[in-house]
Amino acid sequence: MADFRRGIKAGVAAAGVYLIISVILELTGFPYQVPVITAAGLGIHLGLMDPLGVALLILPRIVRGIIFGAIFAALYDYLPGATAVKKGVVLSAFLWILGAVELIYITPGWPTSGGQTSTAGITVSLSSVGLALVSIIFALAFGALVGAIWNKLREKEVTEVRKGMAALLVVFILGGLIWAQGAVVLFMNVIIRGFPIIEEPGPFWWYSILFVSVVFLGLPGWILALAAWRKIRRGECGLKLGVAGGVIMALTGVMLLPGVLAIIGGVLSGREPASGSSTAATA
Repeated sequence: MADFRRGIKAGVAAAGVYLIISVILELTGFPYQVPVITAAGLGIHLGLMDPLGVALLILPRIVRGIIFGAIFAALYDYLPGATAVKKGVVLSAFLWILGAVELIYITPGWPTSGGQTSTAGITVSLSSVGLALVSIIFALAFGALVGAIWNKLREKEVTEVRKGMAALLVVFILGGLIWAQGAVVLFMNVIIRGFPIIEEPGPFWWYSILFVSVVFLGLPGWILALAAWRKIRRGECGLKLGVAGGVIMALTGVMLLPGVLAIIGGVLSGREPASGSSTAATA
C-alpha cells in the first residue's frame, strides 16, 4: 500500500505552515489592505480569543492537508516529475484545475457570478483573472511545500498489491464523507421545509438538484467504487467498476474529486501488481 502516514504528515505540516501565515496576516491586518490575499484563502475574519473562531480557522485547513497528503501518497508513484517537489506541484495544479471545473459546474450564472472554493488544501478563485492567478500561485506553492516536507520524512517500507487500490481507498473514505454531508443537509432541509426537496426554478434551483444528486446518484457511484476496491484487494481488476462508479460520482459535481480518483484507481488496477518499497525522492 501507499505510504499514507508519510503523506498525511507532509500534508498536515504544510497546512500548519499556511495556518501560521494566515494568523500572522490576520494579526497584522494585511488581508484587509490586500484583498487578493484574502481571496487566496489565507486571511480570515477571526476573533483569535474565540474558541469557536480558532476551531473554524484550524480544522478546515488540517482536514484539507490530510486529504491532500493522502492523495499525494496514493498517486505518488504515478505523478510526473523526478522529485517529490515536482510531483507535489503537478498534483496541486491538477487539483486546482479539477476544482475550477467543479466550481464552474456548481456555480449558477458563471462566469458573471465568479466564485471560490477550497478543497484538499487548494483554494480556487474564479472571481477575476487576478484572483485566479493568485490562487494558482498559492496552490502550486502548497504542493511544492508538501513535496519538500515529504523528502524530509523517513520512508516506510510498503508492499504494493495491485495498482489503484490506494487511490480507491481514498475514494472510499472521501466519497463516503461527502455523501454523508450531503445526506445530512438534505435530511435537515426535509425536516425544516418539507417536500419537495428540489427548489422551484430560481437562484438556488441548480444547487438543490446537485445536492439531491449527491444523495441519490452519488451513493450508487460510491458503492461501485467500493466494489472495485474490494476486487482489487482480492487481486482482481476493478477497471469497469471503478470507472463506472467514478463517472457517476463525477456527474454530481460535488463529488467530482472522488469520482476522478475512482476513475484513476480503476484504470491503474488494470496493470499487473508489483512489490517493493515506495519510491524515495531526492531533493
